[in-house]
Amino acid sequence: MRPFDLLQPKTTDEAIALLARHGSRACLLAGGTDLLVEIKEGIRAPDVLIDAKHLPGMRDLVVSSSEGLRFGALVTARELETSPAVKDFYHGLWQALRELGSIQVRNRATVAGNVCRASPSADTLPPLIADGAVVAIMGPAGERHVTLEDFFTGAGKTVLNGDEIVTGFSVPKPLPGTGKCYVKHGRRKAMELATVGVAVTMTMTGDTCSSIRIALGAVAPTPIRARKAEAVLAGKKPDIELIAQCGAIAATETSPISNIRGSADYRRRMVEELVQRAITAAMEAAR
Repeated sequence: MRPFDLLQPKTTDEAIALLARHGSRACLLAGGTDLLVEIKEGIRAPDVLIDAKHLPGMRDLVVSSSEGLRFGALVTARELETSPAVKDFYHGLWQALRELGSIQVRNRATVAGNVCRASPSADTLPPLIADGAVVAIMGPAGERHVTLEDFFTGAGKTVLNGDEIVTGFSVPKPLPGTGKCYVKHGRRKAMELATVGVAVTMTMTGDTCSSIRIALGAVAPTPIRARKAEAVLAGKKPDIELIAQCGAIAATETSPISNIRGSADYRRRMVEELVQRAITAAMEAAR
């Protein structure tokens, strides 16, 4: 492995100053499950790693009836996965966390790292987008907040400046009558990147869909909302025909690539099918 300097700031301001000082020569280290492998394989070659593990307030995990879900950038995937409240109230996210690598990986990996890597196929992104998650960012100018669906600018690219740090996430509390689902399709059942990922958060008022958010992963340069498909069901009573129409329209909103995991046409066909499955599951969970 290429040698590097390891710096361990004790405050967020100190970490931001180090990022500003070292610029592109530095990488921020949280869980390190991707970063250290990429350094070993020569994909990245930083001169400096800035260890975020000692920064205060970033290990907080709170689920409350008033504020919803809040968790810091150092909270691991496994901590969220094993939270009964996350499973009960943010079920799509919980399903996605169980799909993320292995238990060994999840014990170290952070959701913040999964988000900041900005892979279009990252499992946690669609359910967090479907749930309306907001990212807290700290930099020299102070704190700012960005909705997760606006956080990504391209494959592997985000709105983060070089001297900014993601400090945590907030996810609104679900309304009564809300159901959630994440469906992942891959070539294997475990330890696999998504060929297609679909998340649905849906609120039912009686037999009517009062609101719905559909987020798609691995079918565009960034995770996307299928807004035209959402409009098919919003304010209507879902039935088989409407749900099928919703899936078909969602497929037209994608711009997938062809690679070893699947062709563009195959991905579109899977979006059409998986959107229908996710909506049906979310609708059942809402009742």
